[in-house]
Amino acid sequence: QVQVVESGGGLVQAGRSLRLSCAASGIIYSINAMNWYRQAPGKQRELVATITSGGSTNYADSVKGRFTISTDNAKNTVYLQMNNLKPEDTAVYYCNANIHTIRAMNALFWGQGTQVTVSS
Repeated sequence: QVQVVESGGGLVQAGRSLRLSCAASGIIYSINAMNWYRQAPGKQRELVATITSGGSTNYADSVKGRFTISTDNAKNTVYLQMNNLKPEDTAVYYCNANIHTIRAMNALFWGQGTQVTVSS
C-alpha cells in the first residue's frame, strides 16, 4: 500500500515564507507526477502546482513567481516553497501523487492535508 503524508503547514504573517513537504512511501515503481492542491473554506479545491517525472512544472496564475515546486526523487518527496504569502493563500493544502504501483500504472493517492494560515 502507498501512503502520502504532508507536513510543514502553520500560521505565518503575510509576506513570510513556508515550505510544505509531501512524502510518498510504500511499494512504488515510479512517480509519474506530484501535485499540490489547496482548498479554502467555502471554495472548491484548486490545483496550485504540478511537477512531472521529467521535471516539468506548472503553476496556478495566483501563485506564479511566489511558489516553487521541487522534488527529491531519492526520497519520493515533493516540496512547495511558498514565498511572499498572502492572506488569500490561507487554505488546507493537499498533496496528490500519480504513482506507478504494483497494481496500476497511474494510481492516484491523496494526503490528509496540512493547514496554512496567513495573517494580515
